[in-house]
Amino acid sequence: MDRLQYLLVMAACVLVTLPLEIAGARVYRRPIWLAKAILPAAAVFLVWDAIAIAAEVWDFNARYVTGIVLPFGIPLEELVFFLVVPLCALLTYETVDRILTESRKRGRERERT
Repeated sequence: MDRLQYLLVMAACVLVTLPLEIAGARVYRRPIWLAKAILPAAAVFLVWDAIAIAAEVWDFNARYVTGIVLPFGIPLEELVFFLVVPLCALLTYETVDRILTESRKRGRERERT
């Protein structure tokens, strides 16, 4: 079970923020926008990770990762992290933005009446 901890935490992050999509974040409904938002930053951090791993600046405890290693020694879980965390952040941001926008709109409508 320890070897799945990292992935389980990432799955929990997705599950906890999934209701935000249902509440109207509309992140999953815009896959091209989502890819443009996440992939460039993920690429930068994956390169950073690869350099740090190669320089032995850091590594990953084998007890907590599956052992699936991507090119340049990057564990699968690290790739998942760089995709899931920004996804959860976007879901949160879009939901808060939508709530605030609707609140402002209702406030303006109340001022008119």
